[in-house]
Amino acid sequence: MGKSTTASMLAAEGCAVWDADASVHALYGPGGGAVAAVAALAPDAVAAGGVDRVRLRAALARDPTLWPRLEAAVHPLVAADRERFLADSAADIAVLDVPLLYERGIDAECDGVAVASASAATQMARLLARPGVTPEAAALLLSRQMPDAQKRALARWIVPTETLDGARSAVRGIVSEIRSRPGHA
Repeated sequence: MGKSTTASMLAAEGCAVWDADASVHALYGPGGGAVAAVAALAPDAVAAGGVDRVRLRAALARDPTLWPRLEAAVHPLVAADRERFLADSAADIAVLDVPLLYERGIDAECDGVAVASASAATQMARLLARPGVTPEAAALLLSRQMPDAQKRALARWIVPTETLDGARSAVRGIVSEIRSRPGHA
């Protein structure tokens, strides 16, 4: 949808940004806190002391029952990292870049939610451009997410990400609105 690009734009505006995907990458890296749990669930997905995400996606595609077990093992580690970020952040605006924000109920921790949104065709093209993502894997990823229209209906702000200029303009408007609120630090 353009979530990472939107998060980068928010960072460029001086916001502190926590990236759930980066947290998972660190947990999956050599010696990371989630490697042993993944090895216990999907041994073929671990190589060189870390989790190989392409192999993990293949394991998830083969065995859909693996998803909830993987989530139960990894999500608490990610949540702890997010809490550390929020406790340590000194920025006036803290942003949580989370792919499954609504699905995990993390929106309840937020003062407002901005949804990066693009057309279904753009979303599929962006997913297929990722290394190792097949049309089947992309469909599986999308099936686990709340539909874009539903996220848009729940969000306080929408960031249209079809163009960089449109996204940048929306991001600047959001940051300006937040900083102009009475009592904003």
